[in-house]
Amino acid sequence: MLIKILKGKLHRATVTDTKLHYAGSILIDSVLMEAAGILPYESVIIADLSNGNRLETYAVAAEANSGQVVILGAAARLIKAGDIIIIFSFGYYTGEEAGKVESKVIVLDENNKIKTADKNS
Repeated sequence: MLIKILKGKLHRATVTDTKLHYAGSILIDSVLMEAAGILPYESVIIADLSNGNRLETYAVAAEANSGQVVILGAAARLIKAGDIIIIFSFGYYTGEEAGKVESKVIVLDENNKIKTADKNS
């Protein structure tokens, strides 16, 4: 049996822009993606703390240290620039692996810079 467990998350990211007419995804500063263990084109879940919307899409790497968190495509109808979001990535693990997972929780400041980085938070 495989168990779905949090692999990493970017907590309190600020959406810097939205682009409705784009082929859907979320553009994230590549430094932030690496810190949270999110791979390019990996499936992610986004929870919008500003309005309660929640959706699934995939991550695309933005320029390193740009602070960019851009909502692309149809999701731009649900999430707006300036919204505070959480970006979750999950992995599937065997029961044995599950007990050894060290989730990466990256808390961001208002400029999408790393404020704290914790494991297993």
